[in-house]
Amino acid sequence: MKLCKGITAVLLLTGIFAGTLVGCRNTGKTSSGTITYSNPLPVAFGDPFILSASDGKYYMYGTGGVEKGFGAYSSDNLVDWHFEGQVYSGDQPGSWTVKNYWAPEVYEIDGRYYMFFSADWKVNPTDELENFRIGVAVADQPTGPFTEISDNPLFDPGYPIIDANILQHGGRTYLYYSRCCYKNPVESEVAAWARGQNLFDEIEESWVYGVEISNDFTAVLGEPVLLLQPPSIMDDPQTEWESRSVTSGEVNRRWTEGSFAFEHNGQIYMMYSANFFGGENYAVGYAVADHPLGPFTKAENNPVLEKNTATGGEVTGTGHNMVVWSKDGEKMYCVYHGRTQKTGNERVVFIDEMNIDENGVLTVDGPSTSSKEL
Repeated sequence: MKLCKGITAVLLLTGIFAGTLVGCRNTGKTSSGTITYSNPLPVAFGDPFILSASDGKYYMYGTGGVEKGFGAYSSDNLVDWHFEGQVYSGDQPGSWTVKNYWAPEVYEIDGRYYMFFSADWKVNPTDELENFRIGVAVADQPTGPFTEISDNPLFDPGYPIIDANILQHGGRTYLYYSRCCYKNPVESEVAAWARGQNLFDEIEESWVYGVEISNDFTAVLGEPVLLLQPPSIMDDPQTEWESRSVTSGEVNRRWTEGSFAFEHNGQIYMMYSANFFGGENYAVGYAVADHPLGPFTKAENNPVLEKNTATGGEVTGTGHNMVVWSKDGEKMYCVYHGRTQKTGNERVVFIDEMNIDENGVLTVDGPSTSSKEL
């Protein structure tokens, strides 16, 4: 089974999104032919994901831009982009979904295209405010139309889940997802501190899980394994950056979500986002393991991507990233969404170079807004 992940660098210079022309943003080529660009890229997606398809084109998917579903862009040359319209529509007859379509990821397997996504499940006998599950849709073309492979979500763990990501390793397929904060209050030193400050009575948390699934994406194999969660003690080196939404008084939740896993030098790297996705403190860290189901150890240099306003920049809300590689495999890029003062609350796409040094330390050269070479 051939698994083609979205592993190509993307530069969005011009395009059409939902019928609106999007213009160039300080882009061009140097005398040597190298492409230059500046962030943010002119596409209004949250949770961006890029597929390098076998047809030679590049496809970008994300949250937003269309009603009850997902849209996509296509490009022949990584410069000129065309909006392909809505490629998946939910809330159709026979669909298990009703609303809140988030975080699509598309994988090419043996000539077909499989989309993992999150949505609200129509089966909701207790009328839960958050009833998200993960589903899979398939198409014969990367531009769809994508049709759900089942009239039920992939599985029901008994709590709301979002942000599906898969990794193939050793002939097996692993699904990663985030348990939502909803109705998941957790006692910790941070929760006790928040009560003591009269900020919040309780703190709900989001956790990242992993589970093996069948190679045809139709069933889970075994029980989910808890892989990542916010730290419970105040003197943990990760606590400060992963708790900023709480300590700033923004919201009574701590998130570990938006995971993206990949292999490097025999180890599994898992990037993840923490803090409120709608706020300025959204940021990215990573953890490393020897096996797809852990245990994962968080990196000492976290966060590797965060707002830059404290150092004179204009970018906030940096998160839900993925990793793409240049066509020659020599460069790694972090693709993520963020916000600027100009874009306001609208999430837009950024791309910045990533590196992993000889000691296995991952860094991201961003967030950036100045002109740079891709």
